[in-house]
Amino acid sequence: MMKAIPSFLVASALLLGTACSSTNPDTTASTPAGTGASNASGAGTTSGTADAGTTTSGSAAGGGTTTAGSSTSGSADMSGGAGSAGGGAGAGGTAAAADMTAFMGTFATMEDPVFLMTAASSNMLEIQAGQMAAQKATNAEVRKFAQMMVSHHTTANQQLKAVATPLGVTMPQAMMPVHQAMADRLMNKSGKNFDETYMDMMETAHKMDIAMFEVKSKKAATPSVQELATKTLPMLRSHHTMADELEDKVD
Repeated sequence: MMKAIPSFLVASALLLGTACSSTNPDTTASTPAGTGASNASGAGTTSGTADAGTTTSGSAAGGGTTTAGSSTSGSADMSGGAGSAGGGAGAGGTAAAADMTAFMGTFATMEDPVFLMTAASSNMLEIQAGQMAAQKATNAEVRKFAQMMVSHHTTANQQLKAVATPLGVTMPQAMMPVHQAMADRLMNKSGKNFDETYMDMMETAHKMDIAMFEVKSKKAATPSVQELATKTLPMLRSHHTMADELEDKVD
């Protein structure tokens, strides 16, 4: 039986940013953005809704429902900004680094449903950013890498949904704020600056994913989630190595 997700984790993981302008074709349209639900093995339900800072956590085995009020102290603000993930100069870079550190600090205690939704959001980032880079990148190797990211992470998202669906976990329709902030960094970039920003972001995104997937590959409440994490890790590590090498070339 899957444990109920602590309200502060649900709040931090499910505070979706303003919906990204493009929709990932691999996401489902059954649940509004900002809402995640899980029902493992039909035993009990756990749901979280990000709505004006309020989180509601259901309980399993016939327990009651607990509503926690405004939940800001238990979660980091991961909304970042246009210059967020990957750091930057000055106060903005410091805040972004703090947000990223706080976000990665949740991995060790992240419940399986939250992990699945966070991984889906990361796949959405890889696909959207890859589609953009395939068109805007000036370096041929960067464009080729971007096309590979779209292909690989589209497949990864399909595999993720195959694990999530039997557990009653609905995939998000929009990226989480931490991922949306990373995608926003590319919006006004062009030329060589775009190539550098994209590859730097790819290093950061895959570093985050590897850390998150490593935790679940070693310990997950659900065997299928642990198996998924273990099978996905080699691809993520390969992507990170390629991104690191290509980033050095475009700098």
